[in-house]
Formats: sequence, C-alpha cells, structure tokens
Amino acid sequence: MYSYIVEQEIRKTFDHVNNHRWDEAVKAVAPHIHHRVSGHHALGGERHDKAALRRWFERLGRVLPTLHIRVNNVWVKGWPWNTTVFVEWDGTATLLDGDGSYVNRGLHVFTLRWGRVHALEEFQDSQEAARGLDAQAAAGLKEAAAQPIVS
Repeated sequence: MYSYIVEQEIRKTFDHVNNHRWDEAVKAVAPHIHHRVSGHHALGGERHDKAALRRWFERLGRVLPTLHIRVNNVWVKGWPWNTTVFVEWDGTATLLDGDGSYVNRGLHVFTLRWGRVHALEEFQDSQEAARGLDAQAAAGLKEAAAQPIVS
C-alpha cells in the first residue's frame, strides 16, 4: 500500500511539472535537497536548496514551454524513513523553430524520507538536452544559453 501511495504522488508531481504548477511540484521537497542534472547547459548542474530548485523549474518552463513528460514506469523501494523511487520517462517538446523532434528519455532517482524529497538525480540524454536548448537559443530565447542555476 505504501508503494502505491508513493507512486501516485510521484505521478502527480510529473503532472504538476507538465502543467507548470511549480509550487505543487516542490511541495514535498525538503528545504535542503540535492538536485543534479548532468550536462553543461542551462538546465544542468547541482542545486542544494528548495528555492534554487524552484527557480530551476521556472527556467525549465521558460526554456522548454511545451515540454511534456510521459511517465513510463515507477519503481518504489524501501520504507517511509528511507525510500528510493526510480521513474523512467520520455520527454517531448516542440521547439521555437517549429522542429517537433525534441525527444529525450531518462530516469529520475528520488530519495525520500518520511514523505519529503531529499535528493533527486536526473539521468537523461544530456546531448539531446543541450541540442534542444541550443535550438531555443538560436531562435532568440537567450535564457536557453544561460549558465546553470546552482546553489
């Protein structure tokens, strides 16, 4: 039953991201989180607090406004005091130049303690993310070429 509840909450979080509900997306995040995205691009780097993670989500919504993440699988391991959640996903977006070919797939690894997200590591095709962001920047979206948000 615990695993089912966690899975449903994680799926809701991805829905919040798809619909740009950032306050809801970070609601269960601990004040001091470790969030890491691989790659040297505007969405890469590491954040260590909830405020920086929220700014990162806001940037995600600005640089890839049509991003839609489809959750394929969710695996929940552990107990309420130490839970690991693996989420396999596919992400698609239409880029500003009209190219609908942005497709990325990845895996999120969440570490939860008593219902709070303490760590989130995102494994994805960082070259595809950089390519998509480069295309956005070339179409005039300067923030897509910005330095990563880090804390």
